[in-house]
Amino acid sequence: MSSSDIAFQTFSLANHISGVSPQDEIFAFDSEANKRILHQSPWEHDPHYFKTCKISAVALIKMVIHARSGVPHEIMGLMQGKVIGDSIVIVDSFALPVQGTETRVNAASEANEYMVTYVQESEKVKRLENVVGWYHSHPGYGCWLSGIDVDTQMNNQRFQDPFVAVVIDPNRTISAGKVDIGAFRTYPKDFTPPSTSASEYQSIPLHKIEDFGVHANQYYPLDVEVFKSSLDNELLGLLWKKYWVNTLSQSPLISNRAYAVSQIADLHEKLSRAESTVSNTRPTIPALKGQEEKSNGKQDEKKKEDSHLVKAVKDSQKIAIEAQHGLISQILKDIIFSSRPSEHSPQVSRVGEVVDAAMSIG
Repeated sequence: MSSSDIAFQTFSLANHISGVSPQDEIFAFDSEANKRILHQSPWEHDPHYFKTCKISAVALIKMVIHARSGVPHEIMGLMQGKVIGDSIVIVDSFALPVQGTETRVNAASEANEYMVTYVQESEKVKRLENVVGWYHSHPGYGCWLSGIDVDTQMNNQRFQDPFVAVVIDPNRTISAGKVDIGAFRTYPKDFTPPSTSASEYQSIPLHKIEDFGVHANQYYPLDVEVFKSSLDNELLGLLWKKYWVNTLSQSPLISNRAYAVSQIADLHEKLSRAESTVSNTRPTIPALKGQEEKSNGKQDEKKKEDSHLVKAVKDSQKIAIEAQHGLISQILKDIIFSSRPSEHSPQVSRVGEVVDAAMSIG
């Protein structure tokens, strides 16, 4: 088995890509069924109608490559697909010629003209799927919707529903070795979302926390599933044969070092803020009956202090794990490719010792 095949299988396993038969209905476009589901529009009656977003592996790789090429700036593109049941299925994606900054991306009139032309030309080559979503990148600060993103998605759902917003973090993708992606839909303006349980914690930079918290209840996430057919294997194989040398020769510790430095600086700011809110450690004085309310208030403050520290600890663990993975990868490549034939046996025996030592960090 070649190195490119091994790299491709590793990518498939890490991102839970399931194989689908080329004859499966997920790739066939039924215009009558599409008109029927658009006419019924069940999502207009149920704001939480869509549950999953299924993305083709080829479309996913195109989006990730596009997102990575724009670092440190944001990028934007559109996705073509259809609706099957309570799922939005993405079969292809294309980039938009837009101007982006480190915090936002602006689509000008040129982008709108390009979008219309692209869709018209796609129909000529039998790509009949409609534009059902947009994607953009958040380089280094996670997958969620900012205030501008929420407004954009609300307008999209108002005028061209069904529509989904996909966010990719290219920096965290490189550090974690797995695509960091999220799919979202917004609630209508007058809709009060039901109380939801706490979602999985994600590290948000300090300067983005306020924007994240203010709009967190205006949208909900969809489960992301990635699929491919046997016909996609050839396309993906060509991509891997082109990029596997770069993947093997690069180190995330070097190519992503600016992101790592920003993460450490952000963690320092969070720890400084947490330290300023932590009161001096003193023994707890038993509260009298009349002082129970005051003691309850102090307990709430203590929980708030603890939450700052707990989040900082989680962020530090995340940074350490990502650095640990990069170190293990670099050490293994050094041992495997830098060893001489005469040194083969002792070098191989060192692999287990080095990996065990690195794993003990976590």
